Amino acid sequence: LKLLIAVMMVFTGAVSAQKMKVESGDFSFLKGQKELKVVLNFDKTTFYNEKISEEEYIAKRIKEIGDDKGKADADKWLTDWNYSKENTFIDKFIASMDKNMDIKTSRNADAKYTLIVETTWIYPGWFGGVMSQHAKVSTNLKFVETANPGNVLLVIGSQNAPGDGNFVGVANNNDRIAEGYAKTGKSLAKMIEKKVK
Repeated sequence: LKLLIAVMMVFTGAVSAQKMKVESGDFSFLKGQKELKVVLNFDKTTFYNEKISEEEYIAKRIKEIGDDKGKADADKWLTDWNYSKENTFIDKFIASMDKNMDIKTSRNADAKYTLIVETTWIYPGWFGGVMSQHAKVSTNLKFVETANPGNVLLVIGSQNAPGDGNFVGVANNNDRIAEGYAKTGKSLAKMIEKKVK
């Protein structure tokens, strides 16, 4: 039992190293704002320590699931992946931001400023019942003027946001990753609340 607890502490401690850093700009433009538009961008996302492309990641998962559980489950995973990319990840991010700051966020907001969440790297983690490893999500959080997206006002780098949400672990890869977006949203919201007064 002591060994199990030690192992679980290692896994839990290994994912608590999220780092957020302002790369350029400042928060002054957000003062007095009530609403913020949010867009999720996957154009340059890589996966695992090998930094494979999304296309390679999808092929890897389909083969793994297909070999283990069959084509129907692999197809189901792909449908879930595409839905998660379009909906779950950004919805989790937005819900977490809204819980932790006064400025309200939305995918469809008619807002002066837009936050582009550029996903740079994802580690999906894994689940093995008693033992599991959290997902990790790294992003560039880029604030731009909605009417003039070339006008970048603030860029924040977020590295290794942990995704799981509980001690036991989350069995579904996409749900684990979604929790990484929730953690990113929470950390960003708290940073904004601290900086914008």
